[in-house]
Parts: sequence; C-alpha cells; structure tokens
Amino acid sequence: MRESFLHYLWRTRRFDLRDLETTQQQNLQILHPGEYNTHSGPDFFNARVNIDGTLWAGNVEMHLLSSEWHAHKHQHDPAYDSVILHVVLQEDLPVFRPDGSRIPCLTLQGRIPETLLGRYEQLESSRLWIPCETSFAEAPEIIKQQWLDRLLIERLEEKTDLISHSLLQCGNHWEEALYQIVARCFGLKVNTEPFEALARSLPLKILARHRHQPHQVEALVFGQAGLLHPVFQDEWPALLQREYRHLAHKYELVPLKPEHWKFFRLRPSGFPTVRLAQFAAFLQQSEHTLAKILEAGTIEEVEQLFHVSPSDYWLNHYQFDKLSIPQPKPLTAAFVEVLLVNGVAPFLFYYGKQKGLERHQQQAFALLEKLPAEKNSLLDGWKTLGSRAANAYQSQALIQLKTRYCDARRCLECAIGNAILK
Repeated sequence: MRESFLHYLWRTRRFDLRDLETTQQQNLQILHPGEYNTHSGPDFFNARVNIDGTLWAGNVEMHLLSSEWHAHKHQHDPAYDSVILHVVLQEDLPVFRPDGSRIPCLTLQGRIPETLLGRYEQLESSRLWIPCETSFAEAPEIIKQQWLDRLLIERLEEKTDLISHSLLQCGNHWEEALYQIVARCFGLKVNTEPFEALARSLPLKILARHRHQPHQVEALVFGQAGLLHPVFQDEWPALLQREYRHLAHKYELVPLKPEHWKFFRLRPSGFPTVRLAQFAAFLQQSEHTLAKILEAGTIEEVEQLFHVSPSDYWLNHYQFDKLSIPQPKPLTAAFVEVLLVNGVAPFLFYYGKQKGLERHQQQAFALLEKLPAEKNSLLDGWKTLGSRAANAYQSQALIQLKTRYCDARRCLECAIGNAILK
C-alpha cells in the first residue's frame, strides 16, 4: 500500500466513519477534510475537525506508520506545527508538537472496506499495459469522456509552459515566440533542441529584411545551423556560403556547431538538411503568421500557411554535394498535422488564455477536433481496449492518460481509476 491510497480514502471519505476516535479515545468528527496539497507541506490544508467537542481548524498529515513523521523529519519543519490531526494506517509511535502536546492520531486500519482494498491492491500489483486493463471497460463512458476532456486541457497546459518560457525570452513578442515554437516542431524529437537554438540565434526581424530574397533566407538558416563550413563542389551551397559570410558579418551572427544536428537512424527525407530547407521555405512566406492563424476561418486556411516546398536544389539532393534520385520534398500533410497539433494548437490555447479571448481557446479545440488522430503504438494499445481516437483531440487526451497517469500508476488521481474502485 502507498500513502497516496490514504490520501484517496481521506478526500473521498471512503472508510468507516462510524464512532471515530483518536488513538487516545477522543471522539472525532470530520467536518471538512481540507484541500489536497500536491506540493511540499502537510497533505491537506484548512481541514476542520471536532475532537471531544472542541473545533479544530488546520492541516492534516498522513503516513502509513506514525513513526514516518520522524523519518521524514517533520518535527524540524515549522510547516507541520499547525497539523491538527495525524491520519495513519497504524500508529507505532506517538507524535508530539514542539510545545510537547501530543498530536491527535486517527488510525484507518480495520476501517477500509475489503472490496475497495481488494480492487486497490489489484491495481497496485497489475503489470499489464495499463493497471486497470481488465476492468477498464467497466468505467462508464460518460466518465471516460469527461476525464479525457480534462486531460486534453491538461496536456495543452503542459505544452504552454514552453510557450511561456519562449515568450519571456523574446520580450513578450508573440510573433517571435510562435516562430521559435514552430522551429522546435520542425525538429521533431530528434533535432528539437538545435532547431530551437537556431531560431533563438536568428531573430525574426533579420529574416524579415531578406524575405524577398529566398537564397538569402536559406543562407541565413543553413549558415546559423553551422552547415556552411566545408568547401563545396555544387554552386548552390557555395552561393549560400558566400551570402552567409556577408550577412553574418553584417549582423554579427554566431552559428551553431554542426555536430548538434543528428542524422543517425533518420530516413533521408527526415535529414536535418531537408528540414532546414523546408523551414527556410516556410520563413520566406511567413510574414504575419500569427495574425493569419488568428484570423483563419477553416483548418484548410491554417494548413495552407505550411504548404511549402524547398528550393529547386533539394529536388535531387538530401545533403549538400550528394546527388540523389529526383524526388519532390514539400512539407507533407502528415508533417503539417504534427506542426499543428504540437505547435499551433497549444499556441492558440495559450494566446487565448493570456489575452482573455476564449474564442482562440475554442479555435485550438476545433483545430484538434478536425485533425486526424496520430498513429503510433500507444494509440494502437488504446484501440485494443476499445478506445479508438477519432481525431487529434482524443488522441492527445489518450496520450496524456497513458504517459502521465497509467505509466506513473496514478490510478487514485484518475477519474477512470476512481470509477473502477467504486
């Protein structure tokens, strides 16, 4: 048993509440369990209890064994001086306040319903794909849907932490922050960090001055990426190299180190050189991108902003100076969908939240509802359990459920887990 189970029992009051007494035989009434605290300090704040006719208001701390109070060194932490009740599975040692008074203690051993305890232990011992795999179908569909709605918001809020940081770094310039977030998305998982570093080292205002000179934009992108150092055989990279040397001197630019970019185990179509060429093509037509996204009336209008193809050189190249079979390399529909799910939708959500404009938060939800669900092994797992994602809204919520709750075995904090325990 984990301490979190005691937290669950206390906040849901799913234990025998009849004839409650402290371990000193004091009559106990729980008037309010308090507010669950997931940070440092006592487990529940602002609880209210009646002990032998005296009303107490303060905090509640929980442990499996009362001696854990000392093991966790709470006796040296002033934050625990206001604890009015110690709730434990078993009291093996009395606990005292700094003034010498004994903290009232409630033991839950023998008060936990056997059926509930059995279901909890089954979840705890499960080694299946998700702990509740054998009983997942028992949870009411309405609870699943409501919980997935909440998880989608939770996932968006997690992603907005990164947007908030980018916005702070660029002096609350929303267009610049969007540019950095989109850059991260171009890197996918493998080259996320170098793409972000590239965007931060190459301000949007510099790119804006050269947007109508495509070769200069591509020179700035590849030059800042640190990939224009060799002696080239082909004329195109040699031209980019000359342009970058001039622009780097003009703007005092410092390029990244080329070893930051990862090619290993990537298909040629996913090489960072191809992605950088596509990114340069996007930047050439990305003027006022944020305004265009905010004003878009359909998903097609948003997608159109990312329908770009790199310069002609990349038709028969995946890397500089290495000729390949001619193959067009536009941003694919699948890649654009990744950009929208991981970059644009969270940005819209955060923008609406910060500006107090609910329509843009709704725009983010609508975007995810219209985008197809991602395809990966995690979502295949949910399909086998009868939860097939119809769109990105649902797939993002299911990803959040698996990665943040099921894998972390947070069944007691999960609405579906709670429904199964009942």
